[in-house]
Amino acid sequence: MGLLSKKDSVSDDDADFDFHLPSSDKALIIFTRNPELGKCKTRLATTIGDEAALEVYRFLLNHTCEISKKTQCDRFVFYSENILKNDIWDAEYFHKKLQKGTDLGERMRNAFETLFGMGYQKVCIIGSDLLDLQSDLINEAFDQLENNDAVIGPAKDGGYYLFAMDELLPKVFINKKWGTDSVLSETLQDLQNYDVHLLKELNDIDTFEDMEHYPQLKQFYIPDND
Repeated sequence: MGLLSKKDSVSDDDADFDFHLPSSDKALIIFTRNPELGKCKTRLATTIGDEAALEVYRFLLNHTCEISKKTQCDRFVFYSENILKNDIWDAEYFHKKLQKGTDLGERMRNAFETLFGMGYQKVCIIGSDLLDLQSDLINEAFDQLENNDAVIGPAKDGGYYLFAMDELLPKVFINKKWGTDSVLSETLQDLQNYDVHLLKELNDIDTFEDMEHYPQLKQFYIPDND
């Protein structure tokens, strides 16, 4: 993998001045890790190795990119490390920003706060590791905000793959053990006094067991036929 030059990335200051006028009242946040060897899909890498795990993640990023283009909203990619100018997230479809915060909850809250502050009325966040996620589910989440305060897409591992709301609900981003099977239940407890719509449950891909039943991912590993 080649090294990035300064012209390929954007500084934090550049990210802060990435301003535009909303073309919709809806905004999609896509949280993504920079695709770097040894720094993404680390649990998966323990089984298939760093290079294969990186290729799986790039495959998932491309899937997320393509389905996001079909959503009826403005779209924002929030990078984990630094913003890349020339990558799959084409400026024709995506605005680019940097995640800010010490843990996942703080980074998500800051992203929501930024977009609500820009004037968006409905904001939805997704990750970038679900082959089962399609654009119609994201569009459904926005539609359900007409009659609900929040929409959640439950993940089979006890977390969630999508969260949408029509105003900032900061409580859901604190006091969570992110990456554990308690996140969804604790979030629902936080929202017990709100109207919440649950989408269908999906499987995100964090481990080898998560990915082995997807035929399109078999190109990245050699199945054990013994």
